Amino acid sequence: MKPYPRGERIGAAIHTALSELLSRKIEDPRISMATISGVEMTSDLKIAYIYFTLFGGKDKVKDAMAGFESSRGYIKKHIAPKLGLRYMPELKFLHDSSFDYGSKIDSILNSVISNN
Repeated sequence: MKPYPRGERIGAAIHTALSELLSRKIEDPRISMATISGVEMTSDLKIAYIYFTLFGGKDKVKDAMAGFESSRGYIKKHIAPKLGLRYMPELKFLHDSSFDYGSKIDSILNSVISNN
């Protein structure tokens, strides 16, 4: 039996391929500082939800979203051969705000600790 479902394996392959592509080939300044934090596949493997993190304000997140949207075709073209799938899933990019939330909680906890 396989250790985990096919969707998770494909998501991990997309994550690896996209991280490599971002670090080596994509030179768009809007997404150059983005980090892929996770990939989730739908059960039918037709849509890949790609979560990215980016430090900065909401303006940088909007710029990164626009950068990912404009680079979608290029990304699909370079990732597809590495996946070995009959059909390349549609890529949907989403900002992962959990790191921002975690850093906010951390600063609140630090301020409480320093006040005591």
